[in-house]
Amino acid sequence: MTIWICGTCGVEHPDSAQPPAGVCEICADERQYVPESGQVWTTLDELAADGHELVHQEVEPGVHRLHREPEFGIGQWTFVVQTPHGNLLWDPPNHVDQPLLDKITELGGAAVIVASHPHMYGSQVSLSHRLGNVPVLVHAADRRWVRREDPVIGEWSGVEEVLPGITLVEAGGHFPGAAVAHVAAGSDGKGTLLVGDTIVPVPDTGWVTFMRSYPNRIPLSAGLVRRIVDRLEPHPFERLYSLLGGSVLVDAKGAVRRSADRYIAWVSGANDHLG
Repeated sequence: MTIWICGTCGVEHPDSAQPPAGVCEICADERQYVPESGQVWTTLDELAADGHELVHQEVEPGVHRLHREPEFGIGQWTFVVQTPHGNLLWDPPNHVDQPLLDKITELGGAAVIVASHPHMYGSQVSLSHRLGNVPVLVHAADRRWVRREDPVIGEWSGVEEVLPGITLVEAGGHFPGAAVAHVAAGSDGKGTLLVGDTIVPVPDTGWVTFMRSYPNRIPLSAGLVRRIVDRLEPHPFERLYSLLGGSVLVDAKGAVRRSADRYIAWVSGANDHLG
């Protein structure tokens, strides 16, 4: 049997002799898309055989990110956060090959695997199996989007400290269970936030934005954006890092607050006189 991987979102599907019938349900949702050229499926072996390299960066002490170049699927950066109690592997990759496994092992392996939201489920089960059946946590509200079920998968919701000093926060917005990971020791003790794409840095330095769908340009409501900010309020953070490589490195919490206020003013109509 073969584990099939969607060529657009990069999420693994159940093993079967033939590719899944129809299109990937994650991509058929309004937050993602099926290419005009049609559904494409691939496998881990095919991805491993493609000419590519693994990029590794330590963005701050104990916080590492890994990237496949040329990228595949959504092209997320995978984060490994080192702690004395084991490592968090955040936003698992959609490929699993020996260079990736060697680098994760070199960094100390993983004690738990967590995706920020369903687009980032990637090859989470395959990776878990290759790392010794590491627990994979998915948010309970988004469990229905899991394409490949396995005993390694567990659920979480609300606010959960998955390792000492690393806390998952249910931010919502992009998906009901869209999550961020708060690293208390990050940014020299001021806190670091791994945000997936619940929050996305924009080219204007020190600003971010929020969306239901990035490829389809569907905004969130003012209420959902305010709720994201409110849910992050108890957690201090100086820096934040997103799944596509963007970051805010100074006063990230202030940037989120300012950006939310600007966003809410526009979607609520407060600035209609400027249009």
